[in-house]
Amino acid sequence: MCGLAPWQPSAGPAVLRARACLLGRIRGFFADLGVMEVETPIASRAATSDPALDSLRTSWSGAGARPQTLYLHTSPELPMKRLLVAGSGPIFQICKVFRDGERGALHHPEFSLLEWYRPGLGYRVLMTEVANLVRHALEQPELPVRYLSYRELFQTHLGLDPMRADGEALRQAAAAIPGSRELELDRDGWLDLLLTRRIEPKLGRGRLTFVYDYPPSRAALARIRWDPEPVAERFELYLEGMELANGFQELTDPAEQRRRFDADLRKRSARGLDRFPWDEAFLAALEAGMPETAGVALGLDRLLMVATGSTRIDQVLAFPVERA
Repeated sequence: MCGLAPWQPSAGPAVLRARACLLGRIRGFFADLGVMEVETPIASRAATSDPALDSLRTSWSGAGARPQTLYLHTSPELPMKRLLVAGSGPIFQICKVFRDGERGALHHPEFSLLEWYRPGLGYRVLMTEVANLVRHALEQPELPVRYLSYRELFQTHLGLDPMRADGEALRQAAAAIPGSRELELDRDGWLDLLLTRRIEPKLGRGRLTFVYDYPPSRAALARIRWDPEPVAERFELYLEGMELANGFQELTDPAEQRRRFDADLRKRSARGLDRFPWDEAFLAALEAGMPETAGVALGLDRLLMVATGSTRIDQVLAFPVERA
């Protein structure tokens, strides 16, 4: 950071206090709801299968003569779901997560995540709870809320149907994005590019904006609802042009989950990415029976950016990676 000595933090005392107060309000919110705080391991023998993410890795030499590779989690999702299967009831966690290759105004390889799970709650009801949490955390109880389906979002902003438009129509819609003409993307790649570059910066200006019911190909770990036009029961929250949260009606079918892991690893191989080991303990937990659950992850650094009026994630971090 320009003008700072190498030892100085990037975030000043006021931002550090704002973070402490934000965390206190969040913990108070869950205490009032009776949602229990938990901790799960940061390092695991398994890693993400998501082709869009890469895990940082380390090694552990305490298991014998040969060091064992461990992966720093990109999310606490899978071990938290194992706790749900074990009967934990509603739970939340505030933790550091790690994603290799991520750096920018809104991205950092280590960041703070709030994740919570509500057995017996539907994803649409969880959206209301997320809105209440953010209002409480930001001390803005009157902050308005808007809900848009993924289909409505693309129809409103781009005049196309994301459920039916083919790859060529999506490519043409992206033509105004600098550098897009040189890209070779699949259909989901074009949808992501259009969302992040043409739509996302306009979302959540002065209000919480939820986007829900994604195409089945964008389900991740969400359940698919097999309507005449199937949708993934998933939502994302935007505020001031930033994605803050990603939530699901959680997939509980172990066979379908294994199929999705396998499909992800095939995509990773096709892109020349590492094939990380998937989490067999999580799959065993699903076999034992996970309750119907809605869950969500929310980026705390970005929420703090909104609270403090910051434009870069470095402004709310004590020591970004270059100063760590």
